[in-house]
Amino acid sequence: MKIDFDKNGDGLVPAIIQDAVTKNVLMLGYMNQEAFEKTQETKKVTFFSRTKKRLWTKGEESGNFLELVDIKNDCDDDSLLISVKPVGPTCHKGTDTCWNEENTSNFGFLSQLEEVITQRREASDSSKSYVASLFEKGINKIAQKVGEEAVETVIEAMDDNDDLFLYESADLLFHYLILLQAKGFTLKDIEAELVKRHK
Repeated sequence: MKIDFDKNGDGLVPAIIQDAVTKNVLMLGYMNQEAFEKTQETKKVTFFSRTKKRLWTKGEESGNFLELVDIKNDCDDDSLLISVKPVGPTCHKGTDTCWNEENTSNFGFLSQLEEVITQRREASDSSKSYVASLFEKGINKIAQKVGEEAVETVIEAMDDNDDLFLYESADLLFHYLILLQAKGFTLKDIEAELVKRHK
């Protein structure tokens, strides 16, 4: 890997730290050649501290290390993207990230959809909301809807109409998200279970 440590005149390159699983950005630090080599050798992310004027391994005092997963350099060879497994909070203020954000998985639009389902459930206006009406009818009705949508998805999977298959698949996933919430769970719980099974 070629890294241009001389480009900025101070021997340092920015190192963006990203959680290898959630893909969230945790912090930004700076590395010189020695910090880069120590990171590779110890598998714990080490920076050059511009205030202390020395190498600094993240977690050397707190125990909140950043375990190295992968390092990539950018197209100009003057910045690094470092994938890590964080051990504890990353920020010195005790938060998951240096932007005071939780380091949790985000499933894009599916996470937004989960929030909409929660809002509709809490609004409880079953005359105006299909979601609220399902919650009002109870877990048996919600489970029944998931079963119906699963059967319809299987039927379309055996046919040649991809549009109908995708339509029924979306219906199934939507109702499954409702069932998850009815049981007190979210996609993050399913992710955790799948991670537990991964060998």
